[in-house]
Amino acid sequence: MNRTPLRTKDAMSQHSTDPAPAPASTSALATVARHRDWWREAVIYQVYPRSFADSNGDGMGDLEGVRSRLPYLRDLGVDAVWLSPFYASPQADAGYDVADYRAVDPMFGNLLDADALIRDAHELGLRIIVDLVPNHSSDQHEWFKRALAEGPGSPLRDRYHFRPGKGASGELPPNDWESIFGGPAWTRVTEPDGTPGEWYLHLFAPEQPDFNWDHPAVGDEFRSILRFWLDMGVDGFRIDVAHGLVKAEGLPDLGSHEQVKLLGNDVMPFFDQDGVHAIYRQWRTVLDEYAGARIFVAEAWTPTIERTANYVRSDELHQAFNFQYLSTHWDAAELRACIDRTLDAMRPVGAPATWVLSNHDVTRHATRFANPAGLGTQIRTAGDRDLGLRRARAATLLMLALPGSAYIYQGEELGLPDVVDLADEVRQDPAYFRGEGQDGFRDGCRVPIPWTRTGSSYGFGAGGSWLPQPAEWAELSIEAQTGAEGSTLELYRSALAVRCEQPDLGAGDRVEWLKAPEGVLAFRRGEFACTANTGSDAVTVPAYGRVLLTSGEVTVTDEGEAKLPADTTVWWTTG
Repeated sequence: MNRTPLRTKDAMSQHSTDPAPAPASTSALATVARHRDWWREAVIYQVYPRSFADSNGDGMGDLEGVRSRLPYLRDLGVDAVWLSPFYASPQADAGYDVADYRAVDPMFGNLLDADALIRDAHELGLRIIVDLVPNHSSDQHEWFKRALAEGPGSPLRDRYHFRPGKGASGELPPNDWESIFGGPAWTRVTEPDGTPGEWYLHLFAPEQPDFNWDHPAVGDEFRSILRFWLDMGVDGFRIDVAHGLVKAEGLPDLGSHEQVKLLGNDVMPFFDQDGVHAIYRQWRTVLDEYAGARIFVAEAWTPTIERTANYVRSDELHQAFNFQYLSTHWDAAELRACIDRTLDAMRPVGAPATWVLSNHDVTRHATRFANPAGLGTQIRTAGDRDLGLRRARAATLLMLALPGSAYIYQGEELGLPDVVDLADEVRQDPAYFRGEGQDGFRDGCRVPIPWTRTGSSYGFGAGGSWLPQPAEWAELSIEAQTGAEGSTLELYRSALAVRCEQPDLGAGDRVEWLKAPEGVLAFRRGEFACTANTGSDAVTVPAYGRVLLTSGEVTVTDEGEAKLPADTTVWWTTG
């Protein structure tokens, strides 16, 4: 499978301001060629910068903190690091309200820190993917501030969705769209003369006005932003709200309330409009000008995996998050159906499947699986933590055995649960304070991760942490788990090493399902096999060869059978 990390700079890491590289040797060119499609089988680690590592003791993670911990990620065995936003921002939505797309927010550092992080990552054989937020800006973006200051008729207002209100004096919103964070998706402005004026659209917080992608200046600006970061050396972009850029012509009423509950069930007039694909085809031409196999990853919430596949056609984006898989219960029949449908949808467009269990917007899967099925992806109760961890470990081995690319959210390799008992006064998720829309419990998965058994923030930094960490996290820390037999961290390290070594793991587009008892998934990929028991009772299954790795205790008999405990996955090889 040839996924050994690059140890020297190649086209992947060449900064635009570097001197021209010396002619590559034949072996170097062969190495680059082997990595050209690296993203088809990559394991990508999501770093939430404010919660990863704090270098200056202010309680907030930063880019220098991330940079200092890159060797840990290299040793963990991941291929790339995806950084959540670190751009200049008022932080109304944890950086997803961007005021300047070409600047680093001082809380995270500066552009020199970003440059050093990218260079160090490349020296370690890690690629860097950065978040891009094209659906909306901050209300402190220079365009929006000028649009407000210049009043009705300002050309800058055409770059957003400004509309007159309905009603006798324009006192009602222009349509019935609701914000994902709760309440109307429109806010009325006070004009420069002090009178109530036009309304502007914001599908998220009022501090996040939506761009009008029908205006050519918006497209021009974002192609320039792409080039800025590509010239800095980044290896790709994760596109936030990739499904939301284009709105239906005329901004028609939806005609229903509690619209957030409809998301994912149908094409909405503000989400998953077909016009977004023309934008991504233009972006792809920009990306393809750069050497080193740079990629786009879509955060695209769509009604079906088949519509998700539209985003990864050969002339558009490279990957799209598989939210259908993330939302699937720990149930063999449901998982198999989702796996089959995903592979069937991606195969015609030639794109790899992606698999993900946790991220910065949903309850960690160690807690989701600790609770009964059907509670959604934002859960307020701890549940049975032992059960949750057992299922989380098994689910991870299942995910990493599937063909395609996998995503790991920081701290899941430690088996971290969500922190479900944060006090109201420490919460910072803006949706939590709105009372409608999303549940607003995302803070629980954003608590800074523990590095050591001791310290004011368990090694996160010298000055505490911006969200409080539970005391029991000391024994879940990287220090506590490193070298500890059976720890979740060592399970992840072993799994990623085996995945790298086994030629039948990683890229591909199909599995061979094997006969298995009810509640068990069993499949083969060449000389590799995987069995996962999602049931509550132990089962006996065939031993498909030599055990490579297990998430729990597995007993293999001399008769060629294996006793597979509940909520356990085992990897086999016949080679």
